[in-house]
Amino acid sequence: MKYYIGVDIGGTNIAAGVVDETYTILASDSIPTKAPRSAEEICDDIVALCKNICQKAEVPYDGICGIGAACPGLIKDGVVTFASNLGFENVPFKSILESKSGKRCEVCNDANAAALAEYAAGAGKKYHSLVAVTIGTGVGGGIVLNGRIWEGFNGAGAEIGHLVTVPGGRLCSCGNRGCLEAYCSATALINDTKEAMINNPNSKLWEVSGGIDHVTGKHAFDAADQGDVIAQNVIKRFIKYLSIGVANIITLLQPEVVCIGGGMSKEGDTLIVPLDKLVADNGVIKSLASKPKIKAARLFNDAGIVGAAADIMLDDLG
Repeated sequence: MKYYIGVDIGGTNIAAGVVDETYTILASDSIPTKAPRSAEEICDDIVALCKNICQKAEVPYDGICGIGAACPGLIKDGVVTFASNLGFENVPFKSILESKSGKRCEVCNDANAAALAEYAAGAGKKYHSLVAVTIGTGVGGGIVLNGRIWEGFNGAGAEIGHLVTVPGGRLCSCGNRGCLEAYCSATALINDTKEAMINNPNSKLWEVSGGIDHVTGKHAFDAADQGDVIAQNVIKRFIKYLSIGVANIITLLQPEVVCIGGGMSKEGDTLIVPLDKLVADNGVIKSLASKPKIKAARLFNDAGIVGAAADIMLDDLG
């Protein structure tokens, strides 16, 4: 059995796990990121964390075949060209981590890592192609074709959240208007829920959320499940826009699986069943003899670790 380490670098915490060839996490732990600070300091802490989890897993550090790191931002050939959450710009992160760790390393975008994790060990296992749509504060994405991440010639591919869904629509954080992220992120859903509450003071959303200052992306689903028509309309609108994005992905790429990730994926069939129906009714897609499968992500918080490890593991498997 070969062993690898996957490292999931976030703006707040860095998580790492020892992963075997079956994509099982044997031991894991996390530390504060303490960003912004230098990549050298962060890599020193990552190496210490890796050695610590090796002890927990009872796997010698010398026996680790490689370290994969998932990182937010734009990444090309091991260089983090820009990551605002970490304060990185043109940082040769792969070479720094290899120098500090003494191990072969790979670095990939965190959304790409999540897609690779689902391809290797989650919703896309046993399929050859997968597109992941990760719904969180924003909307991320990843494309995996035959075990390889497609990131574009410049490392900026699969920015699914910035597909224009409504021309001239809502202002997005990227500066454009009408992006999928402006309608289908958890942030957008929270804002839509709050607006619905303000306009409908008798909605069950008030009771479920505990007040407008406590709204999360889950509350609209909870109130909709309890029969609240206002919440149901919020969710229907959310899924309608998401279906447009997913239909566009399928029309362009025809992956075997479209995987919906992020916290929203925990809603399961409540999200996936109506989404699948709306996508299937799309003019081009409904004529297909064989349709891509739309699935909820399975790995949740483990996706970053598993995907980062898979990034280097799949290189060994060819």
